Amino acid sequence: MLVFASVMQLLFSFSDQSKVVAASDVNVNFSSEKQVIRGFGGINHPVWIGDLTPAQRDTAFGNGVNQLGFSILRIYVDENSSNWYKELPTAKRAIEQGAIVFASPWNPPSSMVETFNRNGDTSAKRLKYDKYAAYAQHLNDFVAYMKENGVDLYAISVQNEPDYAHEWTWWTPQEILRFMKENAGSIQTKVIAPESFSYLKNMSDPILNDPQALANMDILGAHTYGTNFSDFAYPLFKQKGAGKDLWMTEVYYPNSNNNSANLWPEALDVAYHMHHAMVEADFQAYVWWYIRRQYGPMNEDGTISKRGYSMAHFSKFVRPGYKRVDATKNPDTNVFVSAYKGNNKAVIVAVNRGASSVNQKFNLQNGTASKVSTWITDSSRSMAAGTDLTVTNNSFTAELPARSVMTFTADLGSVSGSESTAYEAESGTTLTDAVVESLYSGYSGTGYVNFSADSNSAIQWNSIYCAVTGTKNIKIRYGLESGTRNLDIYVNGTKVLSNVPFSATGAWGTWGEKTIQVPMNSGNNIVKMVTTGTEGPNIDKIEVSAQY
Repeated sequence: MLVFASVMQLLFSFSDQSKVVAASDVNVNFSSEKQVIRGFGGINHPVWIGDLTPAQRDTAFGNGVNQLGFSILRIYVDENSSNWYKELPTAKRAIEQGAIVFASPWNPPSSMVETFNRNGDTSAKRLKYDKYAAYAQHLNDFVAYMKENGVDLYAISVQNEPDYAHEWTWWTPQEILRFMKENAGSIQTKVIAPESFSYLKNMSDPILNDPQALANMDILGAHTYGTNFSDFAYPLFKQKGAGKDLWMTEVYYPNSNNNSANLWPEALDVAYHMHHAMVEADFQAYVWWYIRRQYGPMNEDGTISKRGYSMAHFSKFVRPGYKRVDATKNPDTNVFVSAYKGNNKAVIVAVNRGASSVNQKFNLQNGTASKVSTWITDSSRSMAAGTDLTVTNNSFTAELPARSVMTFTADLGSVSGSESTAYEAESGTTLTDAVVESLYSGYSGTGYVNFSADSNSAIQWNSIYCAVTGTKNIKIRYGLESGTRNLDIYVNGTKVLSNVPFSATGAWGTWGEKTIQVPMNSGNNIVKMVTTGTEGPNIDKIEVSAQY
């Protein structure tokens, strides 16, 4: 009876997994653009676990067959400068393969550190309050050393996990804020902060709310250990973070159990986590912890793990500079979809966590394709090429195997609706101490706007429509004979940029362009430009487009 029951259970299990379920359609709108993608990658840590071998470097950062296609490498800023050379071989090879490299410190040099009593722990470490400038110089020294040795760092972090520093250096939100305001501006590359261990917003809110600290931060970095998907969204960053990047700079998911890299469907949850990082958090980078580890994307023997193949469904196809576009994100209870475009290609990644196959229809909107290529990873296949699919009437249908991740790619034809929209300065606007003129030639429309007062003179566009919430480019066409004049920029009543400088174009009738990035909501938006003590340039028009 026990044998019979076991056999019947297996039969029913097989029957359940082979069943095909119909899902709601996925609509992919190629003109509805989201964040620009910087890349995917992981950390190499030769000081702690040994360096990647030459072959493993190529597996990680190459993008051929049986390669991960990683485009970001994270490295370690050792407090002891005599160990810095250990980071060079892999960093150099990653750059040669087209990756960008950024660095994170765990501790300042010991001479800059003091112990203090933190909730009863008398051995807790922090940066001495009189060593902030010296610490900034230490980070600059690392940047300079790497550059002198052939590694031009893309960015450097202030501190790895300042709010989870039981074995390294603690920083409070106010300490991070002080460093960002007073010292980060001296660092000679892009600055990442605060790298909270669990994307705790209390660590980054002070930076976003302080104009000087925000000006000195280029990338808001976060780790997502234990972070609920419901906490991935960051409205304050959308409001205040125009022109800044948002990166997920470290995680392993769902665990770091020994020899877990190839367990299935556990490894499928890596792709599931990446989906939410892209779609719910709008992260522009996704960086794993150790590249080579028994729970990492690469096994200890240098081969790609199941977790690695889950990552590769994104990293091999969604290349740096691609943009995420709007897609139906959850067409079925267990199906999760994201879509991207770049280099005249379309990429769709679909994760099916269910025990049944799903018959999934995809509708392509505001873009055309004729053929779709497919790649599949499931319990028995790893990045296996599937059958090409034909696009008919801008739609195609695919069967998503049970507990699988699939990537669909296509050459993308014309994309409509993604061009910029022009708004003249002299029409549809409200002027305060400003006038419409047509004295100087070369303007578009019927004229341009001349500010009449040094301060509080304003031009306001009352109806700028955006299909989706996000960061937008505003290209401003202006004329200015000489000198530099500044404007404050407001969106929907909130100042988003202060004292934006406009340099001379050489003559009032010579028109130049300046592009700024601002957050906007879906629907109609109000954009206002206000003089700040230097009057302002003549404004001809603005053009609004999604951020690239």
